[in-house]
Amino acid sequence: MTKMNKTLIALGALLASGAALAAGADLGNTAKQATNWTAIAMFGIFVAFTLWITKWAAGKTKTAADFYTAGGGITGFQNGLAIAGDYMSAASFLGISGLVFANGFDGLIFSIGWLVGWPIITFLLAERLRNLGKFTFADVVAFRFSQTPVRVFAATGTLVVVAFYMIAQMVGAGQLIKVLFGLEYTYAVIMVGIIMCLYVLFGGMTATTWVQVIKAVMLLSGASFMALAVLFSFGFSPEALFAKAVEVHAKHDAIMSPGALIKDPISAISIGMALMFGTAGLPHILMRFFTVPNAKEARKSVAWATTWIGYFYILTFIIGFGAIVYLIQDPAAYYVDGDLAKGLKGGGNMAAIHLSNAVGGDLFLGFISAVAFATILAVVAGLTLAGASAVSHDLYATVIKKGNADQAAEMRVSKITVMCLAVLAIFLGIAFEKQNVAYMVMLAFAIACSANFPVLLMSVMWKDCTTKGAVVGGFVGLLASAGLTILSPAVYEAVMGNPKGSAPFPYGSPALFSMTAAFATIWIVSKLDGSARAKIDREGYPAQFVRSETGVGAAGASGH
Repeated sequence: MTKMNKTLIALGALLASGAALAAGADLGNTAKQATNWTAIAMFGIFVAFTLWITKWAAGKTKTAADFYTAGGGITGFQNGLAIAGDYMSAASFLGISGLVFANGFDGLIFSIGWLVGWPIITFLLAERLRNLGKFTFADVVAFRFSQTPVRVFAATGTLVVVAFYMIAQMVGAGQLIKVLFGLEYTYAVIMVGIIMCLYVLFGGMTATTWVQVIKAVMLLSGASFMALAVLFSFGFSPEALFAKAVEVHAKHDAIMSPGALIKDPISAISIGMALMFGTAGLPHILMRFFTVPNAKEARKSVAWATTWIGYFYILTFIIGFGAIVYLIQDPAAYYVDGDLAKGLKGGGNMAAIHLSNAVGGDLFLGFISAVAFATILAVVAGLTLAGASAVSHDLYATVIKKGNADQAAEMRVSKITVMCLAVLAIFLGIAFEKQNVAYMVMLAFAIACSANFPVLLMSVMWKDCTTKGAVVGGFVGLLASAGLTILSPAVYEAVMGNPKGSAPFPYGSPALFSMTAAFATIWIVSKLDGSARAKIDREGYPAQFVRSETGVGAAGASGH
């Protein structure tokens, strides 16, 4: 088995919401390990195969529609798997199983929160997004509003979410590779940046989709094998597994009760809101609904994505309890100096990695290590494409060129943006190596649910919403979520080094307050808006409503 080092790796920073782990997840502490050639070989095979797919996709990527949305030709089943691949990050795999390993039942708040976000997208947004949009969620928001201010806001919201999400992914990738593969941090970050750039630059959405599909299949297969191996040793009786876990865990019965992870109800509600509504505001997830040919396939996408993601989160729960049973009973192999008090080698978030070695040996450990890294690549590729489309389609083609940009110029701007984002991601990944970056994902999710989601929902669902209301409300949500995050313990105490308990905003997530502020501002400003533009906005609602519900006039697969 590859030796894990003593220092903690905090992959909780990548946890798709990151909120609960934000205080005290320091990603800068990992040290390089002995080279794991099995993991490197398996990862090499994955990269070689996906680069071949990128070469194939490059031959099919001729127009802007091909680049942004794979020509709208992805089926609902394929898109559902790709969404699952985009959504199931390395840390939701390692982070949730690590939370369950440490806290038992309470780790489920993240699984449940993320999963509950999907019905919201299914019933409120999926069909309307596909019918109203073309390339980005800004197309939906700006359908009846003044183009320039709305698209500037949407691009700002997209780029801010992408930037914070990307930094956490890059830092996490570097630290993960350092621990699992034994590569230097800087080389690891540069490698992620270059491979991600190749996927997006040449293959566009087609290559990104297939990378996400392959990664989803690999992750689901690996997690299924681990969960089945754990259950097999207990005669497929979850009750027997839980009973053994309660027996060996230091907290005993307490691991089957709630309240250990998030103690105050306001934080629980706020984190729950960020998890649920943040999903419906993530630009790289929303963008996937434009890759299918029609609204029916969009609904089918969400149904399949919810199925795979729900199944995956059930597996992480079994893996977490399996880790309690397997690892605690063999401290010599998995704990620092064989001492339970010193914690797992590599930290609590390595529980799933250690369990893969316990149930499948060195070969399976290599496979799971490669899967964890492949997962980060797929997520980063999706983020890059979302950022590039915001710059080239929303800012360049619509705001700067007033809708008169030719496709070749738009594609050129998009590809330049991809290269700039790759360089920026590498630079920021290296710059933040020693930093606590857990709060960045929390901030990305908080902004997604406080800025992007309220504007998207109100513009589609409320006839009196105006350009001014949407833009002012959106920026209020963005600034409130960023400001409250800076004043929370995750940043004010853990990053700025202020004394414990001194944070002006005491809760784990700002979503409850910042999202409420955004909705209230949109409503108040829209109601008070008596301008000529507001009259046009309100008069445009019936046409938008008909198109959003029926799809009449929506961009078809050929022109899409």
